[in-house]
Amino acid sequence: MLRTHTCGALNETHLGTEVVLSGWVHKLRDKGFIIWVDLRDRYGITQLVFDEARTPKFVFEQAQKIGREFVIQIHGTVIERESKNPDLPTGAIEIFVKQLHLLNAAKTPPFTIETDSDGGEELRMEYRYLDIRRAPIRENLMFRHKVTMAIRNYLSKAGFIDVETPYLIKSTPEGARDFVVPSRMNEGQFYALPQSPQTFKQLLMVGGLDKYFQIVKCFRDEDLRADRQPEFTQIDCEMSFVTQEDVLQEFEGLVQHLLKEIKGIAPQAFPRMTYATAMERYGNDKPDIRFGMEFGTLNDLAKGKGFQVFDAVELVVGIAAPGLADYSRKQLDGLIDWVKRPQVGAKGLVWVKCNADGSFKSSVDKFFSAEDLSAWAAHLGAKAGDLLLVMAGDTTATRTQLSALRMHLGDILGLRDPNVFAPLWVTDFPLLEWDEESKRFHAMHHPFTAPKPEELPLLDSAPEKVHANAYDLVLNGNEIGGGSIRIHDAATQSKMFDLLGFSPEEAKAQFGFLMNAFQYGAPPHGGIAFGLDRLVALLGGKEIIRDFIAFPKNNNGRDVMIDAPAPIAPEQLDELALQLQSKT
Repeated sequence: MLRTHTCGALNETHLGTEVVLSGWVHKLRDKGFIIWVDLRDRYGITQLVFDEARTPKFVFEQAQKIGREFVIQIHGTVIERESKNPDLPTGAIEIFVKQLHLLNAAKTPPFTIETDSDGGEELRMEYRYLDIRRAPIRENLMFRHKVTMAIRNYLSKAGFIDVETPYLIKSTPEGARDFVVPSRMNEGQFYALPQSPQTFKQLLMVGGLDKYFQIVKCFRDEDLRADRQPEFTQIDCEMSFVTQEDVLQEFEGLVQHLLKEIKGIAPQAFPRMTYATAMERYGNDKPDIRFGMEFGTLNDLAKGKGFQVFDAVELVVGIAAPGLADYSRKQLDGLIDWVKRPQVGAKGLVWVKCNADGSFKSSVDKFFSAEDLSAWAAHLGAKAGDLLLVMAGDTTATRTQLSALRMHLGDILGLRDPNVFAPLWVTDFPLLEWDEESKRFHAMHHPFTAPKPEELPLLDSAPEKVHANAYDLVLNGNEIGGGSIRIHDAATQSKMFDLLGFSPEEAKAQFGFLMNAFQYGAPPHGGIAFGLDRLVALLGGKEIIRDFIAFPKNNNGRDVMIDAPAPIAPEQLDELALQLQSKT
């Protein structure tokens, strides 16, 4: 037996008990005649004591030779600790060690295995197995397990069946880039790794399974950022014989269950907002509604006053930042510089101070009177002491830029509290979006999304006006899930492929299997997929997902621990009938 107890299990009720513990040496304090060792495993830390006067000589000599992160086993007696540590569950006791066995020695780690490590992110990712020993990462992975099990249990009790779908599938031209896998047995042909199990879960509905779910790995070869990885985990769900309302109610219940079980938050009905309203009020389709600063369109109040910056553009729009009227000129210039960064791309920013005495001071005083600025303030819902921030330009770009500024101010003002959770359903997305570069429509969600039933005739006359029977679930300004009611008849699906620029031959080659399935009695169906990595991170109070993934990739899509991706041997290339082209 390598241990009778874990390092987090012992307390004063075990005084006098003979125990066997195993773990890693976390810290050592050698006073010469007495040695204290903190022994760690994933359950906690227990202090060991070696006393030169009482400990067997050879055991004390062994203790003098161990170092940090050595793996050891000890036999000893639980005794009361003189200097108790109230911050540890085991802080009232220590183990008087009688036997010590070295299970494995360890090199000095490249960074300290502490809650606050001295290792940089890239170094810790290179030695991820050591980083996992640190309490924050270990607790994040345990938290992820807790969330995942709560999801599995909820869906299973709700009648959903967990079904695995293939990882080696067919590449499709829609969506992000595929990761492709060459087939040795089919020379010149390739599998793709799934971006989602979309078509397979629809086929399961055709198969009559009725309620499906899967916690599944998905893959997208796209540019990375803090909340995105090339491989990610999705909670994938589908239901038959449902309307949009059925799906929203079912999965609102799931998230309410998680908030209650994981965070202790009493469930409430989630608000809903159309895509058009979200864009108008917040400038994006995943608004953070934990705080206000809603947009106000100022075209009618700001144009026609001789200020060309406003007169020559499509949109003049602003927000009221609470309590920032006392910003200095340096701070205001800092905001202007912030929006001019390439990441935001704005040309400038107009500011108006709503002073405590009722007066106004702005960067455009020579163009606008106090009455004008007062009307702006009233329209934006500003109070004395607030700061108006106004942007102008192309409608889409300007809303996006002001949205970025709003979120930046939310951070500055401490309005984005990670312990406050504000879920929101966003509905009524456009079905299609026009791409000027390719001169064709693209699906806003994916090609299998059904149009609103009442707008089905518009597919022939005005497809750009059709809304999707689709919905996203947003949490604290992050999209955590999205789905739709699916097209379930071959005629409508053919029409959709036609609008997306597929020839009948291309549609058959890519999706003939699905079209054929629809001819054998496909039920009305719909579903949703949640990003598990992002959901877990948000529930854990973070927006960076890497620390909730056991072995993440870096921002270049590399696993720096195993050094992947990596070249393969020429013999493997020959087997796959592949030839690398040199870059010259």
